[in-house]
Amino acid sequence: MNLGMTKKELRLNYKEKRKQITVKDKNLWDDLMLIQFQRFPLDGISTVFSYISLEQMNEPNTDLFVSYLKAIIPGIRIAYPITNFETGEMFCLQADDDTLYEKNARGMIEPVNGKLIPAYEMDLIIVPLLVFDTQGNRCGYGKGFYDKYLSTCRADSIKLGFSYFEPVDKIQDTDTFDVPLTHCITPQHIYEFQ
Repeated sequence: MNLGMTKKELRLNYKEKRKQITVKDKNLWDDLMLIQFQRFPLDGISTVFSYISLEQMNEPNTDLFVSYLKAIIPGIRIAYPITNFETGEMFCLQADDDTLYEKNARGMIEPVNGKLIPAYEMDLIIVPLLVFDTQGNRCGYGKGFYDKYLSTCRADSIKLGFSYFEPVDKIQDTDTFDVPLTHCITPQHIYEFQ
């Protein structure tokens, strides 16, 4: 484990670790995380915020997790983010079979149509990350979109990360505006943070 590394150090380290994951391992680890997710309590979940995985960043396959949610929760609402890089804000649009998607200037796939869903309606937010620590702090890509967004969600909403790697002991330079995860799933474990 990396004890007390900064976000910058962790970001560099874990971007490189992600690049080293083989297709075979990625597929296996995605399946193992889905098995863990199938053990996760989902009572009262009706609106979910997810994101579309970036293939070039070797992110966990969120399509697997969303497909599972759609299969077991009738009428579930799934929303995806739209980011505004000029204002630093992020919004969510509900997706359905008629939703169109396009790549933004940063290579992220986002919906271009759909109903805007306010943050306070989100029961479960699937949060991207590169690495997390044993207290539920996460290190993402460093733009702060998710921390801003999560700070507007209900206190009782589930903030869930998926990680190919187990937690580090401590992210050294967390800020007061960082919003920790409530849970994180790895191929081997489900972590819950208080």
